[in-house]
Amino acid sequence: MAATVEAVFRIESARIIAAVARVVRDVGIAEELAQDALVAALERWPESGVPDRPGAWLTATARHRAVDLVRRRETYARKLAEVGRALEDVPPPDPADLDDPDRIDDDLLRLIFTACHPVLSARARTALTLRLLGGLTTEEIARAFLTSEATVAQRIVRAKRTLAKAGVPFEVPCGADRDARLASVLEVVYLVFNEGYSATAGDDLLRPALCEDALRLVRVLAGLVPGEPEVHGLAALLEFQASRTATRTGPDGRPVLLADQDRSRWDRLLIRRGTESLRRAGTGPYSLQAAIAACHARAARYADTDWAAIAALYGRLAALGPSPVVELNRAVAVSMAEGPAAGLALVDALLGERALRDYHLLPSVRGDLLERLGRGEEARAEFERAAALTRNARERELLRERAARAAP
Repeated sequence: MAATVEAVFRIESARIIAAVARVVRDVGIAEELAQDALVAALERWPESGVPDRPGAWLTATARHRAVDLVRRRETYARKLAEVGRALEDVPPPDPADLDDPDRIDDDLLRLIFTACHPVLSARARTALTLRLLGGLTTEEIARAFLTSEATVAQRIVRAKRTLAKAGVPFEVPCGADRDARLASVLEVVYLVFNEGYSATAGDDLLRPALCEDALRLVRVLAGLVPGEPEVHGLAALLEFQASRTATRTGPDGRPVLLADQDRSRWDRLLIRRGTESLRRAGTGPYSLQAAIAACHARAARYADTDWAAIAALYGRLAALGPSPVVELNRAVAVSMAEGPAAGLALVDALLGERALRDYHLLPSVRGDLLERLGRGEEARAEFERAAALTRNARERELLRERAARAAP
């Protein structure tokens, strides 16, 4: 039962925190009240059973405690006037409300824009929002940032204190204030989708709920700021990536490599949406990544992929902002366009990068290139090293299998 409760909470935590934050106007307190609701579920559900709508039960429990907290702290009449209908039962947002770009009645968007307030550093904004929106642990966020858990934990604690001290309002801002926070919001949505698309840890490769939340949010953002090319670039990227989700794992949940995926099962509607968004995109980092994803989407077979174009796009992406991860991806594309030896030379140049020291995809890519060059024993060692570094059980299984096949 405890595992069931925790699974439900992980899926619903962002909505719970967002709903409570609208009442208490403090994301730190909102997260604490959401945790209180989790404890209540752990105590009651083993006896009463899991409710028909467990997420609604957790949200209602947390909101009731939030209202009680407000009533205890200040007179009920005064606080009721301050928060208005937030203390009442609020129906789900009507899609018609999204027509007005300056009024988005969406608690998750409020939560993101609040956590992305410029009073926080860029890294603190992203870490806090990943924690609140995605329900990611400090360990998972640390791996997404390629940094230590202690550093992430400190950022999150300080961010909550800073927001509370500054009295940041729980709202979607307008005009210049909104534009100033947009880059951080896009980064957060991007990282949330990535965590759903390839989970850092756990027994499953995918966390579909995170992908769905990120897709929904980026679509709303595209309506919120239709003149911002990078919003459309991110929307295109996520649509293209999401189109492959059904083929990324087999019936047993095991990962399926890109070369082995059944492309006839890729979601054509999402690909069309991605193509439409790409037409409105620009030349920024998300737009370039979307163009790379489009190259894959256009290829009917893996063998038809235009790897030279992908390598060139990664080169342009690296020129915008040097990144060892981008260089690693470029090395893969170069290996497909020019041969594994050319790719291996680029990968070996990254071996001294501190940011990639514990990044499991570095030895994984190197193992693949060594295997293609016929250096099986070296490839086996790299796959085993990659398996030891990953925290995802499904990826670990795949890497161990590849290690076993690499050497005679």
